[in-house]
Amino acid sequence: MTAVSRDVAVIGMAGRFPGAPDLDTFWTNLRDGVESITGLSEDELLAEGIARDLFERDDYVRAGSFLDGHDLFDARFFGFGAREAALLDPQQRLFLECAWHALEDAALDPASVRRGGVFAGANMPAYWMSNLLGGRRIVLDADVFEQQIHNDKDYLATRTAHRLGFTGPAVGVQTACSTSLVAVHEGVKALLVDECDVVLTGGVCVRVPQRAGYLAERGMVHSPDGHCRPFDARGAGTVFGNGVGAVVLKRLADALADGDRVLAVIKGSAVNNDGSDKVGFTAPGVAGQERVVREALRVAGVPARSVTAVEAHGTATPIGDPIEIKALTRAFRDSTDDSGFCSVGSVKGNIGHLESAAGIAGLIKAVLQLRHRQLAPTVHFTEPNPRIDFAATPFRVDAEPRPWDAGEFPRRIGVSAFGIGGTNAHVILEEAPRPVAATANGGAADGPQLLVLSAKSPAALDTATERLTARLAEPGAPDLADAAYTLQTGRAPMRHRRALLFNGTEEPRSEPYAASTGESGTGRLRTVFLFPGQGAQYPGMGRELHAAEPVFAEHLDHCADVLHDELGFDVRDLLLDRDAPAERLTATDVAQPALFTVEYALARLLASWGIEPDGMVGHSLGEYVAACLAGVFRVEDALRLVALRGRLMAGRPAGSMLAVQAPEERVRELLVDGLDIAAVNAPELCVAAGPEPLVAGLADRLAAAGVSARPLHTSHAFHSPMMEPAVAPFTEAVRTARPAAPRLPFASGVTGAAITAEQATDPAYWGGHIRRPVRFADALRSALPAGRCALVEVGPGTTLSSLARAALGTRKGPTVVRTMPRPTEAESERVTLLSGVGDLWLAGAEVDWRALHRGPRRRVALPGYPFARERYWIEPRGGTADGEPVVSAPEEQHSAPPQGRARTARPGGLRSAYAAPDSETEKQVVALWEEFLEYEPVGVHDDFFELGGHSLLATRIANRLSEVLRTQVSVRDVLAHATPSRLAAVLDGREG
Repeated sequence: MTAVSRDVAVIGMAGRFPGAPDLDTFWTNLRDGVESITGLSEDELLAEGIARDLFERDDYVRAGSFLDGHDLFDARFFGFGAREAALLDPQQRLFLECAWHALEDAALDPASVRRGGVFAGANMPAYWMSNLLGGRRIVLDADVFEQQIHNDKDYLATRTAHRLGFTGPAVGVQTACSTSLVAVHEGVKALLVDECDVVLTGGVCVRVPQRAGYLAERGMVHSPDGHCRPFDARGAGTVFGNGVGAVVLKRLADALADGDRVLAVIKGSAVNNDGSDKVGFTAPGVAGQERVVREALRVAGVPARSVTAVEAHGTATPIGDPIEIKALTRAFRDSTDDSGFCSVGSVKGNIGHLESAAGIAGLIKAVLQLRHRQLAPTVHFTEPNPRIDFAATPFRVDAEPRPWDAGEFPRRIGVSAFGIGGTNAHVILEEAPRPVAATANGGAADGPQLLVLSAKSPAALDTATERLTARLAEPGAPDLADAAYTLQTGRAPMRHRRALLFNGTEEPRSEPYAASTGESGTGRLRTVFLFPGQGAQYPGMGRELHAAEPVFAEHLDHCADVLHDELGFDVRDLLLDRDAPAERLTATDVAQPALFTVEYALARLLASWGIEPDGMVGHSLGEYVAACLAGVFRVEDALRLVALRGRLMAGRPAGSMLAVQAPEERVRELLVDGLDIAAVNAPELCVAAGPEPLVAGLADRLAAAGVSARPLHTSHAFHSPMMEPAVAPFTEAVRTARPAAPRLPFASGVTGAAITAEQATDPAYWGGHIRRPVRFADALRSALPAGRCALVEVGPGTTLSSLARAALGTRKGPTVVRTMPRPTEAESERVTLLSGVGDLWLAGAEVDWRALHRGPRRRVALPGYPFARERYWIEPRGGTADGEPVVSAPEEQHSAPPQGRARTARPGGLRSAYAAPDSETEKQVVALWEEFLEYEPVGVHDDFFELGGHSLLATRIANRLSEVLRTQVSVRDVLAHATPSRLAAVLDGREG
């Protein structure tokens, strides 16, 4: 394996540390030398349940490093009910949120990860020990088993993998203080042996009770004054704290090929154990630390002299710090005698010792220093520990921030973590390679851009929008095209959606050109393409798309080349010139092939973006585009037929057409010989056609009857008896084209029903198509699929969009989308098209965003998901009169039910409206659901899984139902019939 192939990229990271809810704040604190270890007041200690006689002792240190909001969690986001969330160890809650933010930072939608692995570790489950068990004896029953799987450290990695849908190895790592750095090492190994393609790795430590101090005993590791002073003469111990961090890893070669944002490169790592070569089990071992650093350097293939910074374990103990510098010096001296070239520091001076999260905190600090090319100061360092002669070592301690200048080698930094018990880890990081500029064939970065956002609630969507627009308005904001690409390809699509369209010229960029909001709904969105007929054309239609979109240009150019012999000129002269004479494009023999060309090219462009039709409807000429896309005609044959059709229809005598606002039956009553219905576009919108005098007479009769009508601007009476002479020659021409059976469904404008293979392959059908009326309303209704759908007008203007709304009347559901501007609009074609794509995505359509950009873009850092955190907490035993714990869950609560647990109000946003139970069985099922799920009230149509149910709860509900109903109820019954009404119906049926 080559050196490059062994390199692993850090492509995303996230963390919450004392005094820093995010990594931007964390870096600011590191750079500015901020200490986030804080003191505690009497009120805080008393509120946490710390006894006064304890915290008033002289050796009790009222300080610590704490996490704000450690008891808060967005349970609904991850699919937890209130009860399950309250049972879940806060370490696992925080790690889930951190993992999600890390993946967002990496611009990875978890659903897009083919083989994802998780390597992570947590501290001891103090919440379980302190609050749920409260010192009581463990009895192995269902309650304890449920608590165990929600709190034991063994389930951190597997639960995370389950919630993310990752299918690679999910491994819990536990090596005390080196846990999370060992997890990084194991993740690197899994990538290098191809066990997975992406690794999420990190650690978490949340102490319960949270805001509590500690007893500092002489000779122990705890700092007696509440400060951690790594490598300083006053260093007398550490302060333990809380935090969570996660990084996303990928093989460097894959990351570069995929266009990932590489934050740093892991060149090599090593893990070992001290063995018995030290004073005792808890003591550090100089030999083991030396070996692990030397081995990491060997694996990385870099000389020690090239490593100009080390993020040390640095616990500030009088013995531990000197041993660590001694081990580092021995390892470095294998290849260099230079002194003072390597800056050594420790994040513990800022945030204390995070135990299982200490290693990941150090690694994240190292990556931030590489990214900012700056070395953060070591807090509290004024005078070196007298047992360390820094002048004789390769190391120095920086008390002030300093630029990190590159020398002979790329910037490199080592990171150490040493666990009590002797497991040591060391990782060598290198600065990221210089990013490669996006290829020139990518979509134009200076044109309109579509930025998409989604969330699981409207409030979260609004917050996400505010954060994004604020970020885009900041100095140094990312390129709009890169931001669009990152959001489109790197964020999980959720129910509540918003599309922000920037036309590329906004100042400031915080104000989009247009914003639309929608809900994606459930189930697959089906798409019906609508192809307009003659009358929608105008000079210059397609000009901008031809210049900006190669796929559109390719198909339009091919059509123009084929049509050249048919028309005797290049149709592009009209399509690509806004100033071309409109009368030339109005001529039937030109208008029809020109429209076909644009609509066909536009449909191909949409298909290249993953937007393909489930059904199609064409209005008159538009049906030929549908037939061509369905495979009935080759595009070359279709073009020749359309050109012939235009010539034949143009050769007929002039006529008139009249749009009438009345039902077809009413209009037919007023027709005379020579007139006919040319189109039925909606239940009360028809078109009559025929010779001009007859049409004028019809208009008079309609006016006398009080029926609204208006003449259409057209040269001929299409789809009327006047077209009859064109039928036979066109039928013969179709016969030579040998039409094939359609491969895609489309509706017949002649019958108003789905076209059959017999009709599509019958030349007489296409001949009669010229003469017979267009039954657009019927065709549209027949093309509409069951369930959710979108109607996409593929061509210029909004004529069919308007007709579709009229034809469907009050029918709800279809999203109507346009893709090209009207002739009277000044809006850019690309803006209109992107707006249409955004509308489709809002409704739930899948879009191939990478194809839309036609090449790699840079993934950029953007604000993460705004979790709607609420308090889920079980107080220690003894908090209520009956000794049962109390769940403090979301804000809306009912009074505590008899069992002593507070039940949460029925959550908003459920798919079903509340319906009360009716039968006795429904009432019994609902009562048990309310007891176990701890929501109230539960409706008979509420979904078990949507309320946070899982197999373990289903087992308990099944057992209780069996007792209450005196009939056998299985877990399968509960899971397969996931609403009270369905389950009750099954159970009542058994009784019958």
